[in-house]
Amino acid sequence: MKTRNLALGLLAGTLFGASIASTAMADAVLKFGHDTKADPYDNPAHACAAVFANIVEADTNGSIKVEIFPTAQLGTATEHVQLVRDGVIQATLSSTGPLASYYPRIDVLNLPFAFDSNAATYEVFDGPFGEALASDIEDTLGDVVVLGFPDTGGFFAVTNSRRKIEKLADFENVRIRTMTLPSHQTIVQALGAEAYPLPWGEVYSALQTKVIDGQMNPIPIIAFSNFSEVQQYLTLTNHLFSPYTFILNKSFWDGLEPGQQRILGYAATSCIAASRGLSRIIEASDRGLAGLKKEMEVTAFTADERAAMKAATQPAFEAHVEANLDQKAGELLSLMKERLERANGTH
Repeated sequence: MKTRNLALGLLAGTLFGASIASTAMADAVLKFGHDTKADPYDNPAHACAAVFANIVEADTNGSIKVEIFPTAQLGTATEHVQLVRDGVIQATLSSTGPLASYYPRIDVLNLPFAFDSNAATYEVFDGPFGEALASDIEDTLGDVVVLGFPDTGGFFAVTNSRRKIEKLADFENVRIRTMTLPSHQTIVQALGAEAYPLPWGEVYSALQTKVIDGQMNPIPIIAFSNFSEVQQYLTLTNHLFSPYTFILNKSFWDGLEPGQQRILGYAATSCIAASRGLSRIIEASDRGLAGLKKEMEVTAFTADERAAMKAATQPAFEAHVEANLDQKAGELLSLMKERLERANGTH
């Protein structure tokens, strides 16, 4: 599961590389569902899926054909997880919210203000913590294989239409949409804001009609969702990092030859690298933060304000984990914090 740094050529060369699947008879079909748009240059999920599909089809000489179903064609993100478990589809990328319905311990990933850099996230999820988390997901669900933790777009930022947020007190009474995750609600409330759980499909209209004041997501998601049309302020909070979990149906995996399994493992590693690389590219380009700066008022926290928010939210989050999750979740959280110290350079 160890992921190498992305070379730009990997992304450009494998997104639309020539696949020989069209000229070879497939022995197996791998259906891959996700809920974002079918543009590998627009969002990390489809970049990941496109790279994975191309490598699998090319390196298996077309014996495994990958069919991608984007934009929630086969159901919601939560339904995708169950479809993989049932073998109706073979793969999906699940964010923490949908996966929590089947694996509540995924909530430990929502430790707020945990990572100091994107590089630290790679080290944590590609190392012993990521391996322990993947193993526990597999043991708990029983019918999936975890191929890694692709990037959903990077650190979360907060947008809103009410006021510029520069310090902790500015969150007061701002109604912020969250996933239907109690931990997200706990974090938002600890900041002094009002948490408003809402399904993803309703977020834009709720922002447009002022049912909610704001929302929180990584920069690429904010950009391709066109939230700048209905939001005035963007704050680079960097308060959460929440990767996808790449899951595959276990029966499908067990039915593959060892060589095919190695190819899927390599393709998944490349998929993760592509998701990370595209996320960083979008952040740095006019399709991401640079473009949003032209349309929104962008602010970032000082180190002191970030420390104040960390002090306000981490104890509330850890109390939530202790009260609502089990001992195993506590052990995973402890391991994550241990690896964070090393990754952040504080150990």
